[in-house]
Amino acid sequence: MQKFTNQVFVTLLSIVMLSSCDSGGESGATSGIQYDTIQVTATAYNSVEAQTKKGNPALAAWGDTLKPGMKAIAISRDFLREDLLEHNSIVKIEGLEGSYVVMDKMNKRWTRKIDIYMGLDEQAARNWGKQQVELYIPIKTDPQPEEQVK
Repeated sequence: MQKFTNQVFVTLLSIVMLSSCDSGGESGATSGIQYDTIQVTATAYNSVEAQTKKGNPALAAWGDTLKPGMKAIAISRDFLREDLLEHNSIVKIEGLEGSYVVMDKMNKRWTRKIDIYMGLDEQAARNWGKQQVELYIPIKTDPQPEEQVK
């Protein structure tokens, strides 16, 4: 039940973020979201056994189940160590429409790399290939202290 609740929350959060972000990706004028950009190597992957874990190729590293049509990415672990991204972070990718959710982790040998989930469409993943792109990461802001009432 908890896993279902988490998936519903991520889906709703993604919808809210998609509707509030501008297409330029640099800042959300109406939402107040500011983005940092970093250059990353972007590849693509599919939920097939040849590319993922044997037995359940749709199972991501944090326990999420990936399904074709989801806008999800795997990230290299240096983004976690540097506190730039975390599980369920929402990002934008240069050249792709919409927002993507961080749902998977890559092998620790990779750095400054993302892997874009493309469901079962292996040809789309091959067509994407390996590209250098800008990754738009929402800037984390500290909550503002409440104003004290005099």
